[in-house]
Amino acid sequence: MSKFPKFIAGTALATLIAAPAVADVYGLGREALPEEIAAWNVDISPDGSNLPEGSGSVEDGEILFSDNCAACHGEFAEGAGNWPKLAGGDDTLANDDPVKTVGSYWPYLSTVFDYVHRSMPFGAAQTLSYDDTYAITAYILYSNFLVDDDFVLSKETFMDVEMPNADGFIIDDRAETEYTQFTEANACYENCKDSVEITMRATVLDVTPETEEEASVQEASEEAPVEVAAAETEAPAEEAATPAMAEPDPELVAAGENVFKKCKACHKVGEGAKNGTGPMLNGIIGHPAGAVEGFKYSSGLQDAAAGGLVWDQAAMTEFLTKPRDFIKGTKMSFVGLKDQEDIDAVIAYLSTFE
Repeated sequence: MSKFPKFIAGTALATLIAAPAVADVYGLGREALPEEIAAWNVDISPDGSNLPEGSGSVEDGEILFSDNCAACHGEFAEGAGNWPKLAGGDDTLANDDPVKTVGSYWPYLSTVFDYVHRSMPFGAAQTLSYDDTYAITAYILYSNFLVDDDFVLSKETFMDVEMPNADGFIIDDRAETEYTQFTEANACYENCKDSVEITMRATVLDVTPETEEEASVQEASEEAPVEVAAAETEAPAEEAATPAMAEPDPELVAAGENVFKKCKACHKVGEGAKNGTGPMLNGIIGHPAGAVEGFKYSSGLQDAAAGGLVWDQAAMTEFLTKPRDFIKGTKMSFVGLKDQEDIDAVIAYLSTFE
């Protein structure tokens, strides 16, 4: 595309904005018409003023988010690669490495709506309708446990949402309280060191080494095999037998593998599967809940596991239909599967991993 049209457009916009200030002085331009000003006046204030008409549900937002946002922000707003997380981070702001998300950090919902509508999706900004923006914002709220799965966000319900960190910001008064300390009049030029010497270096493994010798030492330490005592690897002499399950229908398993794509952002299966945002799911069907080693379960699931919950067909069906209804306080930010065939297919697929 030629740069010429962009230059003309930019010049026209600059002229439109500056017209009232320069028209009388230079004899250029004219005052912007009310409708022209309104076309550019699209920002949303924290009190909800200037919100457009429209609405969007969590359920619709889940689909729109998957289509437009999940490639960068994950299916459940948990982040993907180096793209930012939009959900999670509760009670981390005081940590050395805080997780700043919409739920943990952002003080105003208006910022979320305004940013999504003005700048997203990446590469296709301002292609979302107001209804789409309301729905995606509602889903982001749901992913942060701030609204229920039947919530509908609109101009009327916008101010009903309470952002957890709304009172977590203070007025920046550094210009009055700190900047004056660093003026020329207050500068200190006494007792300065003649030189700076490096007396030690970091030893953590994720620091880039400066020499090839350091790199080889680091690589060797990272690849060194971990020895496991034979006693720890031997299976117990007596282990409770797991009831045998009928072989699932191959076509149902294939369908389940496709549906499981919605789950792969958080859960892994198959050889070498490890815990991620959610626990790995090898051997989950027919086995007790909360039993994956090394994963920190929610208190709700721990209570259910203590009560004897087993992930059989019935329990898994109920959980996948509405996770938060089945286990109160679950950390899983998934709305649920609406189609019973999809649920049956996922269960059949998971049952193939022991």
